[in-house]
Amino acid sequence: MFSDVVGQSAAIEYLSRGIATQRIAPAYLFAGPEGVGRSRVAAQFISHLLDPTQSQQRTLQNHPDFLWIAPTYKYKNQLMTVAQMQEQDISLPRSHPQIRLAQIRAMTQFLSQAPLEATRLAVVIEGAETMGEAAANALLKSLEEPGNATLILLAPNIDALIPTLVSRCQRIPFRRLTSTQVAQVLEQSGYGEILDHPQLLEMAQGSPGSAISHWQRQQAIAPDLLEADLNHLQSPHDCLRLAQSINQALDLPSQLWLLDFYQQYFWQTYGNSALLHPLEKAKEQLRHYAQPRLVWEVTLLSLAEQQDHPLFE
Repeated sequence: MFSDVVGQSAAIEYLSRGIATQRIAPAYLFAGPEGVGRSRVAAQFISHLLDPTQSQQRTLQNHPDFLWIAPTYKYKNQLMTVAQMQEQDISLPRSHPQIRLAQIRAMTQFLSQAPLEATRLAVVIEGAETMGEAAANALLKSLEEPGNATLILLAPNIDALIPTLVSRCQRIPFRRLTSTQVAQVLEQSGYGEILDHPQLLEMAQGSPGSAISHWQRQQAIAPDLLEADLNHLQSPHDCLRLAQSINQALDLPSQLWLLDFYQQYFWQTYGNSALLHPLEKAKEQLRHYAQPRLVWEVTLLSLAEQQDHPLFE
């Protein structure tokens, strides 16, 4: 167990000690950035709790005593995760997915049942920080009386959740990985080629999962847009044309990623924070549903005005 997890020695040691002494908390909070092993550790920990001897060749995906909850969108009167919408080639809404009250109510119903195969029930709530107040209050009631169950909440940090939820969970910290550990994970995962892209590694900030996500985003964006910060900000006309191209070619998540990509490039290349302000403002405007093409036009024209910067020589 945990043999393929790189880093996170403190978290693994604590959980392993709990298993060895059979002192399992009713609720845990795995707090840390995405892509550093929280989900992997949670899945392996739950797998052991549900089947300590691994006598049944069963995965968590089809285990009757396990429930994995992820943030969802409302689409045609259905709740769908990001993965489900992508599998069906459905465009993602401009809003962010959430853990919804209906999902917590379904979880409560699940927890009211007796285990069918294991000695306990288990639930993992991914993106717990996306819960609204009603969902959080409903979850709080389950944490107060979890019964014969173990719940794991995944969130970036304890500040992302209301204090009453945090106080009812055993906190397990997850850290960003070292560059050596990131390289090890990427090689093991078949993404060693990312190591040749230092800008993506810098954007990932010690998260191999984020590095893979950045790589996949980059592969889906045309090279002329990725290199536009060098080649196409020479005149107002070029700025307006680039804004139109970005708006037509990319959905909102990809536009936000491209702004991050530009910011990282400017910072690494020029170390000038003045160039970052228009890009950061653009991200904020896009998140608040401003018209994307207009946001890009204003942003690129603002950058082009800085003609004395080496970027525009």
